[in-house]
This record gives sequence, structure tokens and C-alpha cells, in this order.
Amino acid sequence: MTYPDRDRRPADRPTEFMPSQEQVYRQEAPYPREEEVVERGDGRVRTVRVVCAVIDVICWLFAIVLAIHIFLVIGGANPANGFAQLIESWSAAVSLGLRDLFTPANEALRTLLNDGLAALLWLLIGAVLTSVISRIALPAHERRVWYRRTVR
Repeated sequence: MTYPDRDRRPADRPTEFMPSQEQVYRQEAPYPREEEVVERGDGRVRTVRVVCAVIDVICWLFAIVLAIHIFLVIGGANPANGFAQLIESWSAAVSLGLRDLFTPANEALRTLLNDGLAALLWLLIGAVLTSVISRIALPAHERRVWYRRTVR
């Protein structure tokens, strides 16, 4: 009884690559004939992403300062404390002029409404700015997209 030779490689070239049955069936090359090298010499993409990241960080920082101020006022923090004074002065600087928009009698509610609205506006401003900058300054294939549509 003889067994069929299961290794189809020639005896003088035992390391030669032999395609699998699936590759033979699909008529694929066993390895890519050309290698594509993509180099991005354009620093614009990196610059735009760094600018958008800086804008995001600054807007989130302003919103966090406003949120800390809300927390300190609602919690009844000592206004003579150095940290409370620092947060009060920073929050007054980034409140977008909304400090006296709502004027209820309760100081905690007034701070919550005015500084809370300013914090939300800072987050909205950051999102809109980064979206507009990336849509204008980035090439089409580097942009964030909300959906992709393929046409066949």
C-alpha cells in the first residue's frame, strides 16, 4: 500500500511557498506583489488635531471651574477662603457675562442657573469650534463623518 505524497513542494526546494487550496480556488497571489507605503508629509492634519484638542481642553477647563463654583456656593463654602476666592474670580472671568441673567432670591439657585448655563455654553462653543475647524481645515478623507454612504 502506498500513501500519496501530501507535501506538494519539490524535494529540491522544501521552503518554497505553496498556495492553499482556497487560494488556488480564488486565484489569489500567495503574497502581495506591490507594497503600498503611505507617508503623510503634510503636518496640517496633526496641527489641526492639536488645535482642536487645545480648544477642547480650554473649554472643558472653563466648564469645570464653573461647576466647582456652583458646588462651592451650593455647599456653603467660606467666601473668605483662598481657594473659594480663586474659584470665584476665575468663574467670574469665564461666566460669559451671564452672572445676572437669572435673578432669583436664593443665591444657590442663581449661581446654579447662571454659571450652569455658562458651563453648558462653553461645552457647546468647544464642540462647534472643533467641528467647524476640522471640517474646514482637514482633507476630506481625514474628517470625522456622521455617516458613510457607499454607492454600488
